[in-house]
Amino acid sequence: MFSIDDFIISVFCCVDDLMRSVTREHPIRQKGFAPALSDSEVITMEIVSEYQGIDTDTGMWRYFRRHWLEWFPRLGSRVTLARQAANLWQYKALLQQLLATKLGGFTDDLHLVDGIPIPLCCISRASRCRSFRGEADYGYCAAKKEFYYGFHGHLLINGTGVISGFTLTPANGNEREALWDTVQGVQGLLIGDKGYLSAPLKQELQGVGIDLETALRVNMQDSRDPKWVKLVQRVRRLIETVIGQLTERFHIEKV
Repeated sequence: MFSIDDFIISVFCCVDDLMRSVTREHPIRQKGFAPALSDSEVITMEIVSEYQGIDTDTGMWRYFRRHWLEWFPRLGSRVTLARQAANLWQYKALLQQLLATKLGGFTDDLHLVDGIPIPLCCISRASRCRSFRGEADYGYCAAKKEFYYGFHGHLLINGTGVISGFTLTPANGNEREALWDTVQGVQGLLIGDKGYLSAPLKQELQGVGIDLETALRVNMQDSRDPKWVKLVQRVRRLIETVIGQLTERFHIEKV
């Protein structure tokens, strides 16, 4: 049976190998003192914590302080850990892209795209919310049929569920414009929902080798083969499954 000890070791080895590849071309620090904890250790702690359902800096620090201090003896204060973790955001993005490449996230001929509502607070408290002023905004979630205040995530996966791209906009961000931030290096069939329905967008994507297929509105006539439409609808459920895992297991909707 795969134990938590084995999991931590496996995650660290994977992260450390990827970090070595990334930092050959993009060194993290040109000068100054190296931190007590290595960057690979910090990212490992974050991944393990998220997997355990711990999604706060304080919770992560307490968990490793209480249970794994022998393995991470140079663990300092919570503030130092949180600051180092936050400063690594660009390298985490590079790691994700490198890992997605290794898993075929960009060579697949099939990709799916969808949005994720990420509320900051309930709508009744939105006018008093001080977090992310000027960055968050009001939006509407069609799946839940409700307005909310916060952000909107835009997720791209390949045909096996590997995350190929992700970007974040205010809740009222345009899905079609945000799509361009996620499809770099992607070609083939792209399946989206009605939010991506746009003849000009479809034509522009065809110019870069992407065939966009979406569901049509009720008042629109669909000339496509009904069997093809049903197949597209069935395949699209994969991204709903991935979003469900990100929401339930990794709390992606929680800021």
